[in-house]
Amino acid sequence: MYTIEIEAVTEFTPEVLELIQTSYASIPEFEQGYASQEIATRLLAGPALLLIARVEGEIAGFKLGYQTDDQVFYSWLGGVTPDFRGLGLAKSLLEYQEKWAKEQGYQRIDVKTRNCFPAMLNMLISSKYQITAMINDAQNHSQNKLHLQKQF
Repeated sequence: MYTIEIEAVTEFTPEVLELIQTSYASIPEFEQGYASQEIATRLLAGPALLLIARVEGEIAGFKLGYQTDDQVFYSWLGGVTPDFRGLGLAKSLLEYQEKWAKEQGYQRIDVKTRNCFPAMLNMLISSKYQITAMINDAQNHSQNKLHLQKQF
């Protein structure tokens, strides 16, 4: 059995922003990453939450989101490194984020994903997120962008 810890961060110092970049770079699906400045701009604009999952002290995944209006929290980026998949970390991070957002008074969480991430889509649907929109990619349906939300 592994020791799994989830750390919540709401203050974004330069060291935390560097930790986000390191975590982000460890997820192979994020081949076209966001620049450090864009991440900082989104997180420093208002309330935000970074969750870091550690297994035996090693960073195994993260989940990052921020407020888009007074009642809406946007679950923006997240993932689990390949070596730690299958342990339920993504679900644990999602549940922690939902609990935190609800405690902060948000009425819903918005999230976007693509058809090419079926595990994420299945997890969201099984967690009672509903598809609210789809942006079609006529060239490659696996890149269709799905918008989902969960009301509290």
